[in-house]
Amino acid sequence: MPDASTFRDSTQILLPACAIDGLRDGLEERFTLTIVEAGDRCRIIGSPVEIKDASAYLSRNGVSIA
Repeated sequence: MPDASTFRDSTQILLPACAIDGLRDGLEERFTLTIVEAGDRCRIIGSPVEIKDASAYLSRNGVSIA
């Protein structure tokens, strides 16, 4: 059986909450995502296709996805 972390990696992005300052509206307009902020962390959750596209969008806007 595959490891659950493999699936999580393709369906979410974890970032500091400040990383999406000024980009959150654009993310929510362009992609079907759920954005959850907990303290100083932000979890962006979506389908693998949406996460891939959102990751590219964030990268184009200077956000490092590690």
